[in-house]
Amino acid sequence: MTRVACFALVLSLLASSRPAAASTVDTTALEFRGFRAGATLDELDRVVRSASGGRLGCKRAKADTHVMECRGTVNDPELGGTLKLWVSAMDSVAGVITLSSDVTAEQLDRWRQAIEQRYGTVDAQVQGTQRMMQWVRRGRMLRLTWRIENGQKTASVSLVDGPVLDTWGQHRAKPPGS
Repeated sequence: MTRVACFALVLSLLASSRPAAASTVDTTALEFRGFRAGATLDELDRVVRSASGGRLGCKRAKADTHVMECRGTVNDPELGGTLKLWVSAMDSVAGVITLSSDVTAEQLDRWRQAIEQRYGTVDAQVQGTQRMMQWVRRGRMLRLTWRIENGQKTASVSLVDGPVLDTWGQHRAKPPGS
């Protein structure tokens, strides 16, 4: 999937999302295991280093020099081991973060319970072969998705910062010389 198609999908998901159940915890900055959309790349690098001793590796996108594509891994024994990390940042601020891993049913339950404990319970939605739960706060989204492929359950948490993407989109929409 191209970067533009990915962002178009994310923006359409934000537009069609339903608000989650109310929660008594401050939920304005959606986060998962210390990762939050809207964080700077320096902040995310610190989270990766503290969680796993790893590093966040970033490369500037060829199509738009304002965009950094970053990859890394996070070791989190509580959630089942090594999680793959992908970040798309605009002007060094994370617009989209995805953490994913193969999981057991018990591990997936821990992911879900950690999110629901903070943000409240929502119904799981079915989209083809996958299921997802979604929370939205002030233009930001946290989505837990899982599916079974080749007998293995895979889960991911995506964090999306709508204001970051909107700002990037406005920047791209300006004609040259504006």
